Amino acid sequence: MLLSLGLGRGGRALGAPLPIIPQPVQVRVGGAPFVLTRRTMVHTGPGLAPEAAARFREYVRRVGHLALGAPADGPGRPVGAGIYLRLDPRAVPQAEGYRLVVGPQRITLTGHDAAGVFYGLQTMSQLLPAGTGRALRVPGCVVDDYPRFAYRGMHLDVSRHMFPLPVLKKWVDVLALYKINTLHWHLTDDQGWRIEIKRYPRLQTVAAYRSETLIGHKKELPHRFDGQRYGGYYTQAEARELVRYAAARHITVIPEIEMPGHALAALAAYPALGCTGGPYQAATFWGVFDDVYCAGNEDTFAFLEGVLDEVAAIFPSRYLHIGGDECLKGRWQACPKCQARMRAEHLPDEHALQSYFIRRISQHLATKNRRIIGWDEILEGGLTPGTTVMSWTGEQGGVTAARLGHPVIMTPERYVYLDYYQSLRPTDSLAAGGYLPLSKIYGYEPVPAGLTAAQAGYVRGVQANVWTEYMPTPAKAEYMMFPRLLALAEMAWSPRAARNYPAFLARTRSHDRHLRALGVAANRTFDQLTDTLRTGPGGLPLLELRTSAAVGEIHYTTDGQAPTPLSPRYVGPLAVARSGVVRAGLFVGAARVQPLYAKEFNINLATGKPVVLAHPPAGSYAPSPAVLTNGVAGSPRYNDGQWVGFSGTDLDATFDLGAPQRITALGTNVLNYHWQKMWAPRELVFAVSLDGVNYQDVYRQTDFPINGINPVRATVAPVQARYVRVRGVSQGLIPAGEYGAGGKAWLLLDELLVN
Repeated sequence: MLLSLGLGRGGRALGAPLPIIPQPVQVRVGGAPFVLTRRTMVHTGPGLAPEAAARFREYVRRVGHLALGAPADGPGRPVGAGIYLRLDPRAVPQAEGYRLVVGPQRITLTGHDAAGVFYGLQTMSQLLPAGTGRALRVPGCVVDDYPRFAYRGMHLDVSRHMFPLPVLKKWVDVLALYKINTLHWHLTDDQGWRIEIKRYPRLQTVAAYRSETLIGHKKELPHRFDGQRYGGYYTQAEARELVRYAAARHITVIPEIEMPGHALAALAAYPALGCTGGPYQAATFWGVFDDVYCAGNEDTFAFLEGVLDEVAAIFPSRYLHIGGDECLKGRWQACPKCQARMRAEHLPDEHALQSYFIRRISQHLATKNRRIIGWDEILEGGLTPGTTVMSWTGEQGGVTAARLGHPVIMTPERYVYLDYYQSLRPTDSLAAGGYLPLSKIYGYEPVPAGLTAAQAGYVRGVQANVWTEYMPTPAKAEYMMFPRLLALAEMAWSPRAARNYPAFLARTRSHDRHLRALGVAANRTFDQLTDTLRTGPGGLPLLELRTSAAVGEIHYTTDGQAPTPLSPRYVGPLAVARSGVVRAGLFVGAARVQPLYAKEFNINLATGKPVVLAHPPAGSYAPSPAVLTNGVAGSPRYNDGQWVGFSGTDLDATFDLGAPQRITALGTNVLNYHWQKMWAPRELVFAVSLDGVNYQDVYRQTDFPINGINPVRATVAPVQARYVRVRGVSQGLIPAGEYGAGGKAWLLLDELLVN
C-alpha cells in the first residue's frame, strides 16, 4: 500500500516521513525496500554521462561504507535488479524534474534532463541509512519532484576572507546535495581583489593584499588591528577548475566584479582610476568608502572592459554580476572629469551618472553575449534593458524591477543574510549584526505580496548571502551557513504550501550525518528556547516560552537561581509582576538539553502603558511602540527587537500612566555607535503633564559619552503627572569626516522608565 505525502486538497502539506531536503513535490511511501549490496550496479541510459553514477557510488561508499558493483552502461530499461537512470522529458515535463521509483527489485530514476537525474540521485543519497559496509535498505517509495524556482543560489564573499580551493569544492558538494544550483562568487571589494587578471598584474601584487585586518566588531572603539598582512588570489586555472567542478554538479558559478563602488583594492593598484588620484590602500576594516571608480575617466572603462574580457573567458555563465551597490557620490560631485561627463551626456545628477556607468558596462558585455546582474541600487537613475536585479536592501527593489519587467533574484538582508546572528545568546560568536534564526529564513516567502501573477513571474529565484567580514576560517563560515542554507534550499525548491517548519526541523536533525559525511560539523543552534512577549492583564508583560524540541519539559525560576528539574514547570504564559530575571531550561529527565534561557525585566510605572510616537520609526528598528514599555531593555547587539530607531528624524514619544502619579525618576537607554551610523541625540528632554496638553520640562541631557549603550537615569524633584513625553533631537545628517558622512544618522532608544 502506498501512502501519498504530497499536497492535499487546497494545497495543504500532508507531511513527509522520508528525510528528504528540500521537501519534494509529492512522495508516496510503501512497499518493500530495495536492498543495496556489493552486487548492485548502476545503469546509465542514453544521453547520460557515467560521472553522475560514479558520484552516487562514491556517496554510498562514504555514507554507507558500501562499495557497489562495477559501473555498467545499458539501455536504461529495467531488465533486472539494479539502479536504472534514464532521460524522458515527456514522462517528466518540468525542467530539472525527476521521478524516482523504489521497488524491491529495482530503482528507476527518470529525469527531464541530466540535471533532473542528478537531483534524483541526490534524493537517493539522502535516503541512504547509515551503514557499516553491509546491505543498505532504501525505503519503497515513488517521488515526483521539480523545483519551484529556476535560480537557487548561495553568495560567497572571498574578498574579506578567502578560503582554499578544496574547501570551496566541499561546499559545492553540499550545495549540490541540497539542489542549490548557483554559486555567486564575490571576487572583488575594498578589502581585496581575488581573481587573477593577466592584463593587469598589479591586481595580483598590490590589490590582492591588505596591510592588516580589524580585530573584533567595527562598532568597537578604538579600532584594533592584528598587524598581519592578509591576502591572496585565485589563479585563472583555479577558477576554471572550480567552474568545471561545479558544472559537473549542475551548479553555475557567477562571478562578481564590483563597480563603481567598493573599489579601494583596485584603486590601490591603479590609482589613476580614482577621482583624486590617490594614494589609496586596500581597506583594513569593514564598511562603505568614499573612493570609487572615476566615471569621467575613459581609462576606467578600458580597465574594467579588459578585466571583464578575461573574466568572461573563465566563467561561461550567461550572467556576470557587476555589483552596483553602495556607491557614494561625493567624489563624483567634486570631480571635474565626472562633472564634465555629466554635462556631455546631459545627465541630471550623479544617480544618472551611475546608470550611464552601468549601461556602458552592460553594452560591452552584450558584445560577448553576456548579461549583467546588479544589486538593487542599480535602479538609481534607471535600469539598463536586460538587467537582472538582486533585491538586497529589502523587497522594494525587487518589486520595482518586476513591475518594470526585469528579472529579479530576491535576497533581502533581513531574511537571507547568513552573516546575521543565529541566536540572541550573548555567548554566540561574533557576527555582523541582525538576528536570523533558522525559523525566520525558512518562513520567508520570495514572491513579494502585491505583485500580479505576471509580475511574480519575473521573480526567478532566491539567494542566501555569505559576507565574510566576521568569518575568518572555514569552520566559522560553516557554522554560519549550515543548517540555515538547508532552509534556503527548501524555500527555493519546494512548493510554498508544502513547507512545514516542525517537519523540516525533524528532517534537519537527521541530516547531521550527511553534513558530517561531506566534512561539515553539525550545528544545533536552532535548538534553543525562544519567547514571545505580549501585554497581559494589568499591563504586565506576559512571557510565552517555546522550544523546537519534540521531547522535554521547561522549568523556570524567577529568584535569580539556575533552574533545575525541581523548579516550577512551565505550563503556560507567565505574567511578570516584579523586576528580576526569568531563567528557564529544557530538561529531559535530570539533564538540561538546551542552552539556558534568561531575560531580565524592569517593572516600573511605565510598564505596559500605551505609547504614541509623533514620527514613525524606520528600517530594522520599527517594532511596535509597545516595546518601549514592555519591561525589557535592549542588548548591545541591538538585534533583539527592543530598540526603536529613527533615521534622520527626531524622537517624540508620549505615554499615558493612566492616572496621576508621583514621579521622582525617569530614564531610558540611548545607543551611540558612530561606526554603525548610530548617533545619540543632540539633546534628550523629559517633560511631564497632568492634562496631556501643558507640559513641564523636568530633565535635559546633552552628553552621551559612551561608545555603546548610554544609560539615562534622571532623578527629578517629586512631581505629580499622568503623561510623560520624551523628545530627542536627531543628529540629522552625519557630519563630514565621520563614517557615513552626509547620510542620515540613526537615533535609537529602548525602554522608557518611570518611578
